[in-house]
Amino acid sequence: MNARASNNTTTKPPAAADEGDGEAPATRGRSRKYTQVLGLINQAAIEVFASEGLAGASTQAIADKAGLSKAQLHYYIESKEALYRQVLQDILTDWIVVFGFSDEAFGPRKVLGDLIHRKMVFSFDHPLRSRIFTAEMMRGAPVINDMMTTSKARTDQAAAVIQNWMNQGLMDKADPMLVLFHIWAVTQFYADHATQAAYFRDTAQQGDEKDRRYLIEQVTDFLFKGAGVR
Repeated sequence: MNARASNNTTTKPPAAADEGDGEAPATRGRSRKYTQVLGLINQAAIEVFASEGLAGASTQAIADKAGLSKAQLHYYIESKEALYRQVLQDILTDWIVVFGFSDEAFGPRKVLGDLIHRKMVFSFDHPLRSRIFTAEMMRGAPVINDMMTTSKARTDQAAAVIQNWMNQGLMDKADPMLVLFHIWAVTQFYADHATQAAYFRDTAQQGDEKDRRYLIEQVTDFLFKGAGVR
């Protein structure tokens, strides 16, 4: 329960919780440390799974990357497989936002432009997470397949919106699902093949803000032309 000092001189006892979070200081400290360690483990897992895949990854490698002993790691995780599944779930959760559509009434130029922008930024900022997803798909999606019900429903809804825009003459007629696939493919390239793109363009792999804006503009213009967005 939150506690506030009244206007008199009464104060709360030292063991009482601070205002706002309902936890004693020692408990809050442990909670923060636990959360921080989980964050280290998650980032280490992303790096190891991206480079080694699920089969090649080991809990020892993840522990080393996180700066923990293997015993410490297993205090926080159930298994390598459970950690991998959690990483995939986190990616899907983020992508629900990344791939989300605005109000259909804004039209394809605004809605698809925002989608392309978000996906390109995600590719720039989180290439390893994108590569984990791609690798999972390339091996037949054995783990993620039963986690994609929400993503499938939202993708069907997005395709229906695109079909409506086509029916209104706001875009060229095409298979709306394939339009989405083409957007995904082009934007995903800048995550999965960032090294290749940087090599042939003679740029830094991460790129600066100016170069990122240039790529987003170029990709958006190319995809709008291909989709016949009015």
